[in-house]
Amino acid sequence: MMASRFLELHILHNVPASRLNSNEDGEPKTLTYGNVVRACVSSQCWKHAVRHAIEEQAQEYAARTRNLPYRLTKHLIGDGWPPDLAAFAAAEVARCAGPKGLAPGSDPQATATMLYLPADVLTGLAALCQTHRGVLTQAAKEAADRAPQAAPDTPPPAVRKPAGKKRRTIPDTRLLPTADVNALLTDRTGTINLLGRMLTDIPGGTVSGTVDLAPAFSVHAGDPQPDWFTAVEDWPRPGTSGSAHMDTAYFTTATLYRYACLNITDLQRNTGDLDHARRLTALFTEAFILSMPQAKRTSTAPHTLPHLVHYTIRDRRPVSYAPAFEQPVKAPRAGGYTTPALQTLCAYAAATDRLLGTAHRHAHGYTTFDDGDLPLGTAHRGYDDLIATCTTAAFTPTPPPAAGSLDIPLLPAQAAAAS
Repeated sequence: MMASRFLELHILHNVPASRLNSNEDGEPKTLTYGNVVRACVSSQCWKHAVRHAIEEQAQEYAARTRNLPYRLTKHLIGDGWPPDLAAFAAAEVARCAGPKGLAPGSDPQATATMLYLPADVLTGLAALCQTHRGVLTQAAKEAADRAPQAAPDTPPPAVRKPAGKKRRTIPDTRLLPTADVNALLTDRTGTINLLGRMLTDIPGGTVSGTVDLAPAFSVHAGDPQPDWFTAVEDWPRPGTSGSAHMDTAYFTTATLYRYACLNITDLQRNTGDLDHARRLTALFTEAFILSMPQAKRTSTAPHTLPHLVHYTIRDRRPVSYAPAFEQPVKAPRAGGYTTPALQTLCAYAAATDRLLGTAHRHAHGYTTFDDGDLPLGTAHRGYDDLIATCTTAAFTPTPPPAAGSLDIPLLPAQAAAAS
């Protein structure tokens, strides 16, 4: 059997008073696990921070948007196009995408479908429109000439279909080559190859994600705590004093367990380039370790570093250590949650090795603020050393199978090519 290669990251992260992720009521997100309420940061929230950290480091940006026609219109106007012609060309780009075009949203300069595109797609689309500017200009003029003749509030008369006759083939009136539009809209960046993209309107637009990222949760009970505050009136009227504003905000304090899994085999398939896959692996690992959601940043400054980062390289299937904390961690009388959480994670990792075996765990290691050795594989001095080592290990060939084994060990690249 062909086994996928996985890089897993397990993190214990102590975060003081913060509100990294809010629910619909503006309060810190929570979840119930092990019959107690825990602080929670959704996977979407942390994935957003990871995506922007990777893009900033790689200087390669992507955009999630429904406003492609609007932004393309503004881009063309900036290139000197008349506003009406720019809007017409942008709408034509959407109409020429995929077999049926991109349906407009409630706003005619938006698409009903959320797109995930390289940010520089506007340059390519503007160049395509410039190449076909003559055709677009003529079609826009004809459309403008026809507009006054139409009664906008009167629906067109119904056309009775002749009985027994086949439906006529509607001629293709697209003004831009669909293949060129599709190629631009389905282009990829590194984060698209990592995180995936759902785009069924255009053939080849969907990209399977290679990252599994779990919601972060506190390893202990973590109810939101109230923070009553006032904003003092600096220009009070005579005879008045006190605050101009009073309110109650909520925050949580938590030692979080964070988990992510990167499918190295699928990443190589998405990129088609071994060196690019290695670079994205290192960028993702660094971003997941160091990124932090930015909600309420200025009023909480939650700029802490992970206490523990532990990685494993496995074949066949990934393994989260989240169940280690189904029983909430208890703090000793004179201490916090970090040390008992570390002990709990180490015990669960050892139990996992005992139950699952280590034949398909090809490397593991860790780095931590603590000085002592931990039973989590190779100890690394810091994040940079860990990132370099686990990236190399993720692309190291699988050892030969034991005698009599039915497994066929393959490099991630070989597995991708064979599939």
